[in-house]
Amino acid sequence: MSTSNFSEEPLYFAYRRKSVNNEHLETFHSHLGVEILYIHQGRGTMIVDNNSYDIKSGMLCIFQPNQLHHLTLDYTDGQCFERSLAIFEPTMFEAYFEKWPRLHSFYRYIHLEKLPSPCIYEFHDADLLDGLFRNMHNQLHTQRDTDRHEESSLFLIPLYRWLKQEWEQLNEHAPAYRTRRKNYQVEHILNWVETHYSEPYSLDRMARALHLSPFYLSHLFKEATGINISEYMATRRVHQSVLLLITTNKPVSLIAEEIGLTNSSYFCKLFKSHMGITPHQYRKKWTRH
Repeated sequence: MSTSNFSEEPLYFAYRRKSVNNEHLETFHSHLGVEILYIHQGRGTMIVDNNSYDIKSGMLCIFQPNQLHHLTLDYTDGQCFERSLAIFEPTMFEAYFEKWPRLHSFYRYIHLEKLPSPCIYEFHDADLLDGLFRNMHNQLHTQRDTDRHEESSLFLIPLYRWLKQEWEQLNEHAPAYRTRRKNYQVEHILNWVETHYSEPYSLDRMARALHLSPFYLSHLFKEATGINISEYMATRRVHQSVLLLITTNKPVSLIAEEIGLTNSSYFCKLFKSHMGITPHQYRKKWTRH
């Protein structure tokens, strides 16, 4: 789970970052801001909001604030994972978009509304998209710190203008772009976790509810996501606790109970193992910004 400090770095950016031989090993995570991920090369499976999608070269992914996602990558036959990405807090750049009402509405739609899909598999002008990322990459080395916010906005505005045009064309021909999800059993597991993560966890109970053996259930999930179910359950609980810490004044002990943990000391250890700081420290750090 990312805890980027957007007040210090308004835009986290990378261009054509490449991973080979299982260098990029992801767990389920989310960001406080929007992530736009352009996959130049790669294959595998992506899970977003309990749905699975094929990872293909040339696709674009949009992850909304606090949206859990996970990539399982296939490195066989010398396959690499090459991507460009931008992560940012959308409210920090909203004023730049207000001059263009339709573009501003689309900008807000992308981070505030429920999107039909996080993935775009085909678009008409891939060269323009690559050029936007490449130009931003070339400018990073010459930018002064005082100019970073403005220069980031000058990257995001044409990026969203391009995305808006592609999005409108996509919606006209939506059926042609849909991808069939294969991991439907894993989606059932994720949906069960989403419904029951606030309760004490039992693998046997989950297996009975899903009409699968505990062994097959564990094997299926690990094969699809690269982590075991208990690890995902812990990540989902920490993800929810972060939201409760920053949006409520509930005591840590009550937050622990609401995510299915009766032992607040264990919750604090779990939270620190994922976030690097305790729940109290996280809340204090967040309120300072």
